[in-house]
Order: sequence, then C-alpha cells, then structure tokens
Amino acid sequence: MPTNARSAALGLAAAAAVAGLIWVAVRPETVPVDLGTVATGPMRVTIDGDGITRIRNIYEVAAPVTGKALRSPVAVGDSVRAGQTIVARVEPVDPGLLDLRSRNQAEAAVKEAEAAVSLTLTQIAKAEADLDYAKSQYDRSETLANRGVFSLTQLEDAGQVLKVREAALAAARAQHQVSIGALERARAALIGPGSDGEGGTCCVEIAAPADGVVLSVTSASERPVTAGSPLLSIGQPRDLEIVVDLLSADAVRVRPGARAEILRWGGDATLEAIVREVEPAGFQKVSALGIEEQRVNVILDLTTPPETRPGLGDSFAVYARIVEWQTEAALLVPVGSLFRDDGGWAVFAARDGRAVLTPVRIGRMNETDAEVLGGLGEGQAVITHPSDRIADGTLIADRAALN
Repeated sequence: MPTNARSAALGLAAAAAVAGLIWVAVRPETVPVDLGTVATGPMRVTIDGDGITRIRNIYEVAAPVTGKALRSPVAVGDSVRAGQTIVARVEPVDPGLLDLRSRNQAEAAVKEAEAAVSLTLTQIAKAEADLDYAKSQYDRSETLANRGVFSLTQLEDAGQVLKVREAALAAARAQHQVSIGALERARAALIGPGSDGEGGTCCVEIAAPADGVVLSVTSASERPVTAGSPLLSIGQPRDLEIVVDLLSADAVRVRPGARAEILRWGGDATLEAIVREVEPAGFQKVSALGIEEQRVNVILDLTTPPETRPGLGDSFAVYARIVEWQTEAALLVPVGSLFRDDGGWAVFAARDGRAVLTPVRIGRMNETDAEVLGGLGEGQAVITHPSDRIADGTLIADRAALN
C-alpha cells in the first residue's frame, strides 16, 4: 500500500477512536429508579400516641379518725362487696408516756379530786341535816298556825326556809357529781400505753365503698394513722379507660366520638375505642430527647368487650391510633415520591423513559400515601425516593425491570 494511503487510513482510524471516546463521555446516563403508581383507594389519617390504661372509678379509702390502723383484713386482689366487706379497722390512739414531773402532777391532781369528793359528801350531809331541821320547824309552825298561835306570816317564813334547804341539798349533790367527774378526769391522766379501760377498747370498722377488687394497700401492718391518711384503694378492673397524652398541636385535631384502635397491648386482637374527652388543660413534659413539650390528655373508652381482652389491667402500656379522617375513595400517590419545589409539592413523573418534573396539589397525608387534588392522573407512574441524580429530563430505567 502506498505510504500516503496508509497514513490516511491510520488517521481515519484514530479519528474514529477519538470520536467514540467523546461519545461515551458525553452521552446521557440512564439512572435506575423505583417507580410507584397513582391509584384510587381508601385512605385514612390517624393521630398516634402511647397510652396507659386506668380504671375509670377508683375509690380511695382513708382513715376517718386519728388512731391506730390494725393489720389489714384484705390483700391486693381480694374481691369486696359494697357495704359488706370490712376493709380496714382503726382503734383509738394509745396515750403517751408520762415523764416524772407530769406523773407527780397527775397524782397530786387525783388526790386533790379525791379530797374534793370527800368535801362534797360532807356538804351533802350538812345540807341533809339542815333540811331535816327545816322540815321539823315547818311542821311545828304549821301546827301552831292551825291553833292560832302562829301567824300566817311566820308559817310562810318557815316554808321559805324549807325550800332554801331543799335547794342547798340539790346543789350539794350536784357539786358531788362534778367532783366525781373531776376525779375520773384526773385518774384518766395517769393511764399509760397498753392500759385497758374497764369497758375495753372500741374500733372504727370501715366497709368497702363499692363492689370491686382491692388495687393497693398502703401498708398491711398495724401502724398509727392520722385522720385522712390513705389506707387502700378499690376499683373494678373490667371497667377500663385509656389515657393518651398527645402533643397539643395534635390534640386540637381530635374530636370526641372519633374512633380509635388500640394496638401493642399484649394480645393478638386489635381493640376498639371511642374518644370520650379531650382535656381542656395541657401540661409540660420532657421528651426522651430532653425537649420540653406541651402535652394534652385524651381519654378513650374501650368498646371491645372485656372477654376479648383478658389480662389487661390498670396502668398497662398500650399504643393508640385515633382516626382523624377517612374516605373509601381518594386519588393516592406514594408519600416517598413527594418533595418540595418552589414553595409547593412536586414529583418526578415517569414518561417515555424520562423523568418529568410535575407540580401537584396535595390534600391530606398519612405515613404512606398523600391525597392528590391536582397535577396527576390515575395510573400515572412516579419516581419514589428520587436521588440527587434525578432532574427534569433525566433518562431513567425501572429498577424492577432491570432485575
């Protein structure tokens, strides 16, 4: 081959190789993607939160008087009947110990009271003697007055003296009773701990205020108590409600009467409940991340019969899913396909092997789907979880088809 022809062939081959390298470098890249489909189906929006069960009506039994609570006649778990089962007994408190000075003073007071009793007995004897003399004088005056020896005025004077003596005797006897009371009071001051009175000790027996089960006993042992001290609590374990504390921003979206599902309570079945009340006042709570949050208690009534939730009791942890909104037919797009673009929502639609940036109007949204109000039609394929390699017009390939 002539030299010139060979040089031309080599030049053409080199130019073709360079052109091929350039084409490989600049040709558009096909990006594998995951695709989802816009479809019509049921949708619901829920507000979820951790909750705790509690017995609806708990009766706290407290000591009605200050004294000594005897050993508890009931234990946790015992069934009780209203007005019949004795759940607590309280005895009067024992007197305190006397120091030497107080005891000497108390003994002196007893002696003083005994002397006062003796004095009143002497006064009674004197009053009885005076009364007997007054009676004899009145009888003599009455006899003489009937004979005309005494005047009527003298008889009236004798009658007046008789009445005065009778009153003096009554006063002496009353004073005697007062002195006896003072003596008993002085002797009572000497009673020490463990002393038994003549009539024994009485106690206050407390009956169960309602039917139910003993939930807690403050202390089973005998101990001193003051009036109002808690002794035990009673409730009906089958009558449960659920308290769910939600963020205040979520609680304002909950309405009484909303349906709820109770999950993760320990059983296989999903329990049904109804929102009874959203409490009007919130409280502050520190989250697990150390953030102060305003929370609101939402009260749920269980509608599932107790027979289908065996073992569920007071203060058990549950997970509640409260239905805020639901529909049987909504145009849905996967939440993972949505992203923010120019202040609104958008997706990358898959059309003719390319990604197409498509603005959409979104309504309600839950964990998996969003309600499409405009911008997409049923059956439209969209890219889920688009990466930063995807842009408007990017060549794409379905990852599932490639596999």
